[in-house]
Amino acid sequence: MRWPFKLPFPRFYWKSGCIGMNEARLSYVALVVRDPGAIATAFGDRLGMPAISVEVDGGRPVPAFAAGEAALLLFDPDDPFLDGPADPGLHHLAFACADPSQWSRTAGVAMAANGVDHQVNGEPQSVLDAAATQGVRVRLGSPLGVPAVSDGLIERIDHLGVASADNRAAVALFSGQMGFAVESQQTDLEVRTVVESFTSDKYGVVYQNRAPEVVGGLRVAFITVGDCDLEFLQNSDPDHEAEIAHGRPGTTKQDQGAITRFIERRGAGLHHLALKTGDIDRALTVLADAGLRMIDLTGRPGSRRARIGFVHPAALGGVLLHFVERQEIP
Repeated sequence: MRWPFKLPFPRFYWKSGCIGMNEARLSYVALVVRDPGAIATAFGDRLGMPAISVEVDGGRPVPAFAAGEAALLLFDPDDPFLDGPADPGLHHLAFACADPSQWSRTAGVAMAANGVDHQVNGEPQSVLDAAATQGVRVRLGSPLGVPAVSDGLIERIDHLGVASADNRAAVALFSGQMGFAVESQQTDLEVRTVVESFTSDKYGVVYQNRAPEVVGGLRVAFITVGDCDLEFLQNSDPDHEAEIAHGRPGTTKQDQGAITRFIERRGAGLHHLALKTGDIDRALTVLADAGLRMIDLTGRPGSRRARIGFVHPAALGGVLLHFVERQEIP
């Protein structure tokens, strides 16, 4: 039987199935690092992440590593692919979709007006207006064809942390307009409790508990994009002062301070990278034994019933990275 019309099959496919005309998946994350070669050694030789072939703008190769369905691409701060000098850290993410222009129109998100023209593996990219994406730099293009990896120390990207000025607006945009699912939402609080004691040689000891005092907090929303999440982190109380103890294991108050300071200096946007592993203590030990500067040497409690551990940004050319070990809840 012949169909009297052509079915609108998309021209791009993912290992888990085809990408619909209005669907998108995370393709890659662009990391700006001071020494791409050294970071490539950490990702490839130390963590065992598979290197993949990626070329940008006229066939120029860049270091790239598979992380689940997506990839991590490494760039110098002055790389022209970044459209101007960039601070070390996470620069932008790219979604793969069948028709970038149609996807942008359907999502109601404007394209950038500056006429940026880039290519990845010979395929053109479109750039969304960062003012319309809650400060998250987003590009649209084709899948990279990242190979499936069945085992290894690093399973995939767990999440990309986003310093957020307005979580409600972020959820409305990335879920309500773009169509990505909300994985979960939570509130992180650091609470101080005080106990007074009154000790008498005649009347004994009396204890009195004061009301708990919130000293720091974050509102958190996880939104699933492909096989990882965007983690939007918003200061729960702007009246709390930013407090950061550099190089020490974090607390909720420190995390609140880091997000607040980041927004003050750079504005809302991509903040950190989290890689999922089945053995966080081993992942931390591998990098520590290689001489990389660490914040955590063993895993500690984190969001979503996880164990987490941070690498110092100075060890990875300015990128804030932490590992996540956690069990999925359907």
